[in-house]
Amino acid sequence: MNYILMAIPVFFVLILLELGWAYSKKKEVFRLNDSINSLSMGIMSRVTQILYAAVPFSFYVYFYEDFAFFEWQGNAWTWIAAFVLYDFSYYWVHRIGHTMNISWASHVIHHSSEEYNLTTALRQTSVPNVIGWVFYIPLAFMGFPPIVLLTVGSLNLIYQFWVHTQAIDQMPKWYEFLFVTPSNHRVHHAKNKIYVDKNFSGVFLWDRLFGTYQPELKEEKVIFGISTPLASWNPVWGNLHFLASLCQDAWRTKSWKDKFTLWFRRTGYRPADVAQAYPIKKNNQAAEKYDTPLSPMAKCYALSQLTIISVAILLFMLNVGSFTLQQNMIVGLSIAFCLYSLGAFQESKNHAMAMALLKYTVLVANLVWVVPAAPWLALLTLCMGIVSIIWLYAIQKQSNTVNAA
Repeated sequence: MNYILMAIPVFFVLILLELGWAYSKKKEVFRLNDSINSLSMGIMSRVTQILYAAVPFSFYVYFYEDFAFFEWQGNAWTWIAAFVLYDFSYYWVHRIGHTMNISWASHVIHHSSEEYNLTTALRQTSVPNVIGWVFYIPLAFMGFPPIVLLTVGSLNLIYQFWVHTQAIDQMPKWYEFLFVTPSNHRVHHAKNKIYVDKNFSGVFLWDRLFGTYQPELKEEKVIFGISTPLASWNPVWGNLHFLASLCQDAWRTKSWKDKFTLWFRRTGYRPADVAQAYPIKKNNQAAEKYDTPLSPMAKCYALSQLTIISVAILLFMLNVGSFTLQQNMIVGLSIAFCLYSLGAFQESKNHAMAMALLKYTVLVANLVWVVPAAPWLALLTLCMGIVSIIWLYAIQKQSNTVNAA
């Protein structure tokens, strides 16, 4: 069973509690634009997983049904063994996600936030890890049923949510030794050289066995983010930027060997001729963060649009089983476009108004023609669109007045 959907309300309650803690302690842990971007990417990841996540899982089902060596009984030991072995496999999936270019292209989005809070946990990828699924296949040979794998995988991810916080300094020493905690996971999200490519574990601290453990040091303050900052609130570009960089390097290099092998080389590898002609400036120590200031009215608008999109994805997830593949594709792409439109607004793009108009046109069209809903829902969406456009016009007019002054 997939418990992640059931856990979403708990996630948001915990985010609100962490927000309250940060406010009471005067900790600059949250930035609205960054948090909205994290949540946008989380929403987009749910859409894409609905559209294609079953593909790699079907390989697991195939190996389980035709090549399983054992048949586990549905008792407690089955679930415990599956949970531990899944977590062991996750360690290697996660590790290769940091150490191979093509896998980092999938995982980089989770590390692109320059903040560290519970919304960061929801900043998940929409780009499939084309290598990682292989590490779970041994569990199929061992005879763990697909439903067991899905269930322990969900529980594993739910555990990892709470460690994305700065509200907890250190857990008891015995817990720090055995399990992933906020402290050692903060290290994992750091771009400081001493912390890079450390602490890959999900629940149990396998890093201690495989030489990748690094404690959080009081003399080395964690700087969150990636060495080449994303510098964008566009969730589509956020998912594709590193993949686009790899494609560009493969196109530009004159070495045919590099054109085919750079995808599977260690993360950060670039062909020598391309690196010389097109250098990329990296900085693992800079603490300056990308920002696009918004007025209070603009912040309220951004939150309102995120809320509308969140309701849309929730309705989509609850009804996805009754849609055809074509309907799923159209609705999924429509939600992705809505998120792109929100990113354009946060970056104060000139085409933000045009994107907003098109966004509500698309949403209403979906409710009328693609997945026909109750007339009142389409009418409500149309009304929200009209109010949002007027609101956005007022924001842009206010911004123009301030700039002119």
